[in-house]
Amino acid sequence: MATWLGVGALSGLFAVAAGAFGAHGLKARLTPELLAIFETAARYQMMHALLLVVIGGLALKSPVSSSLLSAAGGLATVGTVLFSGSLYVLALTGVRWLGAITPLGGLCFLGAWGALAIYAMKWTGQQA
Repeated sequence: MATWLGVGALSGLFAVAAGAFGAHGLKARLTPELLAIFETAARYQMMHALLLVVIGGLALKSPVSSSLLSAAGGLATVGTVLFSGSLYVLALTGVRWLGAITPLGGLCFLGAWGALAIYAMKWTGQQA
């Protein structure tokens, strides 16, 4: 379960690298529209890298293993690959049909946040 902490840290590292690459290496090479798509990918990757770090921290503190935390971590990771990955490739190649994959990543992100919300409600209910 603490694996999510490492996955989140690595994803954050790559998000920072992608953001810097977009700002400095792609600014003159991409249209403003494609650059905005690339920046959206990096921004969502960073947000969900932070989510993975939170999930990893919760897993370290949790007295029991939680399938909800595992589900949240897995969904956030798959969501990052599908959402941000498809947008990175779309921005770099201009292949528009890749945008059809992006909403699947968004659904995974929703599932990750939902699983974390359910975990939080169950956990706080046990603490009362």
